[in-house]
Amino acid sequence: MNREALIQQFNQQQRIEIDFPGFRREMDGTVIRHVSLTEEDGFISYSRLEDEMADEAIRTQLDYFQQLGQRFEWKVYDYDQPADLKERLQSFGFSVGEPEALMVMELAKEHPLLAASLPDYVHRIDSEAGIDDIIALEEAVWGEPHGSLGERLKRDLKNDPDHLYLYAVYEGKKAVSAAWMYLHKGTSFASLWGGSTLPDYRQKGLYTSLIAARAQDAWNRGYRFLTVDASPMSRPILEKKGFTCLGYSYPCVSPPIEL
Repeated sequence: MNREALIQQFNQQQRIEIDFPGFRREMDGTVIRHVSLTEEDGFISYSRLEDEMADEAIRTQLDYFQQLGQRFEWKVYDYDQPADLKERLQSFGFSVGEPEALMVMELAKEHPLLAASLPDYVHRIDSEAGIDDIIALEEAVWGEPHGSLGERLKRDLKNDPDHLYLYAVYEGKKAVSAAWMYLHKGTSFASLWGGSTLPDYRQKGLYTSLIAARAQDAWNRGYRFLTVDASPMSRPILEKKGFTCLGYSYPCVSPPIEL
C-alpha cells in the first residue's frame, strides 16, 4: 500500500471513526473531538478546516471545552489543512510539544517479526501489580511521575482486557523493559506504546523482542497494521523493522482553563 493510501486509511480508522476507552466521541462539523469521562484532558483527533473558517472553528472548540472545564490536546499532523493550523493554534495560546514521527507498518505472513522466536523473558502482564512494576520502570527511565498513566492502564485493563496487551521484561522482581499495545476495535490498527528500557539493559535486543511480541499478538487477533508515535531515538530502530514514516504530528495543548 502506498503512502497516500496508508495516510487515508490511518485518518479514516484512527482519527475519524475511532473510539477511545474513557472518552465520548463527538463530531462537530469536520472536527472530531473526544471528551474525557474521567479526570483526564480531552483531545481532538481529527480536523479538516477551510482556511477562512479555521479561526472560528478553533474559538468554538476552545469555548466548548472551557464550558466543560476541561483542557484538551489538538493533535496536528503536518499534512492537515490548513497548512498553518499549528501556527494558528499557537496564536490562540496553545503550547506546541515536540514533533513525533507517525510510523506505520503493514504486517504480512512473511514478515520477520511474525517468525521471530520470543525469549522466555518477555512476559504478558495481566494484573494491577504488573502495571505497578511498569509504572515504576517508566518513572525510573523518565524521572517524572506516571501515576495517571498507571490509573489509565488499570482502568482500561479492567474494562476491556481483550484490547489492551501489556508486556514486561524482568530482572529478578524488577521490570527492566516494558511496552503495551491497544487493539482498536472496528479497525485494522494496533497502536504500540511505551518501549522504555533501563539504561543498563539497552542494546540487548529487549526493545526488538517487545515489538515482535506485539506484532505477533496483533496478527493473531486479525490486526494488519501497527502504528507508533515515535521519538527521534525510536524512529531509526522502527524503520529497520519495516515501519514507514508517514509524517509528523504535533501535540498542541490548550491554554489553562479560565475560572
